[in-house]
Amino acid sequence: MAYTANSASSELIAGPMLSTLSSAEGNGAAFVTPQKSESGVKAQRKLPNITNSGPLLDRWGRVATDLRISLTDKCNLRCIYCMPADGLQWLPKENLLSAEEIARLADIAITELGVEEIRFTGGEPLVRADLVDIISRIHQAHPDVPLAITTNGIGLEKRATALAEAGLTRINVSLDTICRETFAELTRRDKLDAVLKGIDGAAEAGLWPIKINAVLMPGLNDDQAPELLRWALAGGYQLRFIEQMPLDADNRWTREGTITAAEIREKLSAEYVLGSVAEARGDSPAQLWEVYPLGTALDEAGFPADGTESLGRVGIIASVTESFCNACTRTRLTADGKIRSCLFSDTETDLMQLLRSGADDQQLALRWREGMWFKPRAHGKEDADFDIEEFAKASRSMSAIGG
Repeated sequence: MAYTANSASSELIAGPMLSTLSSAEGNGAAFVTPQKSESGVKAQRKLPNITNSGPLLDRWGRVATDLRISLTDKCNLRCIYCMPADGLQWLPKENLLSAEEIARLADIAITELGVEEIRFTGGEPLVRADLVDIISRIHQAHPDVPLAITTNGIGLEKRATALAEAGLTRINVSLDTICRETFAELTRRDKLDAVLKGIDGAAEAGLWPIKINAVLMPGLNDDQAPELLRWALAGGYQLRFIEQMPLDADNRWTREGTITAAEIREKLSAEYVLGSVAEARGDSPAQLWEVYPLGTALDEAGFPADGTESLGRVGIIASVTESFCNACTRTRLTADGKIRSCLFSDTETDLMQLLRSGADDQQLALRWREGMWFKPRAHGKEDADFDIEEFAKASRSMSAIGG
């Protein structure tokens, strides 16, 4: 099969295809591809023909090579920007993909669809008792594919070594504060010590580099950003601040309640100087900054004029105010076997039903391609130029989708 892709349009040339996806609520939905966005960038006008070969291409010319697999919707924390204090209904166990099913879909993604890396998310992936088995199955079949995990760190202390031996190569720990009282308020659980012990366990298991993901909330931990950075630099961790996205289960997100990338830089600059990094950013969602002592003079390019050495780096992911959707390379598999092309998509492609009805690998790959073709241009919208108050409302919370 031949294909061409650019930023304006994409076309696949192959055999016939019929695409019907399920909405997130479970209703069937037929799709008509929009012809043009408000900003004038054209999407593919005609539904392409897709056969059982080729990458996960969407109608805007992007190719997905990064697979996020949500292993469960359950979590042992109740972070206020992600989940309500109580009341969420968990998926029944029989509605979750098994270790064998996850390994098979991962194999299809790698061998048939060109996926180059996999990250396990949740909920909290460490609540899966078979997590080591899942990682081991995929690593044994594809030892060169990086396998990463995003976790809150609770329970990691006892499992880090087994995870590393199974084939886990990278780890991100969600940690918004190192103040015990603030942590308990943000997560509704007094578990900071367990998280810190988990990070220590990951370090002892050799899971470097360890990345720390942090969300700042106004009036809670936004004044603690320099303290968190100081702790991360001392420990050798790679800290990433992430703008809060409207993916909370309570749907209480507001623009006014979002600490923006510009505000994060301003808060950090109260105690540090942020300078340019030498390498190009590439397709990374994080804008990286070299961190220098306060008072360091920078030249016009953002480098220290007197050769002062960097203390380390910090990243800022401006997922709301400085969207990187045009370079998105992600495809998401939910814990109940649905493909989501975008966090904010209101449609899902059901692979579990197809998988459990006896479909072969080529049929599953075809359905996966079909679902990704309809990926929205930006944050669930067909136009990249929209006000951030107009975010598409996610049909599921982050804990149900997977980060």
